[in-house]
Amino acid sequence: MALCGRGWARCAPGLRLGALSRPGLCGTRGVRGSNPFTRQQEEEWRRRNRSAVGYIAAAAVGMVGLSYAAVPLYRLYCQTTGLGGTTGAGRSAERIERMEPVRERRIRVTFNADTHASIQWNFKPQQSEIYVVPGETALAFYKAKNPTDKPVIGISTYNVVPFEAGQYFNKIQCFCFEEQRLNPQEEVDMPVFFYIDPEFAEDPKMAKVDLITLSYTFFEAKEGQKLPLPGYQ
Repeated sequence: MALCGRGWARCAPGLRLGALSRPGLCGTRGVRGSNPFTRQQEEEWRRRNRSAVGYIAAAAVGMVGLSYAAVPLYRLYCQTTGLGGTTGAGRSAERIERMEPVRERRIRVTFNADTHASIQWNFKPQQSEIYVVPGETALAFYKAKNPTDKPVIGISTYNVVPFEAGQYFNKIQCFCFEEQRLNPQEEVDMPVFFYIDPEFAEDPKMAKVDLITLSYTFFEAKEGQKLPLPGYQ
């Protein structure tokens, strides 16, 4: 048995060393080319590599899609969980019509307005506070103005303090999570139509809560803009 090629591969009996220059007879490359199991492994590796490339491409497309869906998903998640004092979505019209106001629970609702450094808007509530009772609808207004000389698109987040009250604070109509375009020097009124669920009065944890603050923060709507979690700006 002769020794030949890199790695001291063994040659078949009677094989001359001069034959090593011909592929397929001996040496590392020759062994790999003539071994059916090795060929099968190479084919399997190629197949796996193609699959991996496909998975990476699909993931990239998925991330792009998620970036466009980020705000709706964020809104749905926050409204479902009440995270950070996020208010709930308004219930059906039929349920609202059947609500019985809980007159003995009078609640003071105050309003707060903030703007992120990314947007040059004037934004404020038109009323500092109103009094409501659970099971009763109420209407409040905010005012926004674009004092710049160019159009600006804004988007807002909101929360409720105390955070635990967010699950009972339901908005029937508001301007949050929707892009608002204001032209230069334009000023608009933004309504918030809401109610506090009657179940608020039945929750022992809400027994000492008689003050709720609704806060909005406006950001400039830019590509790649990440909205902060409600209550943790």
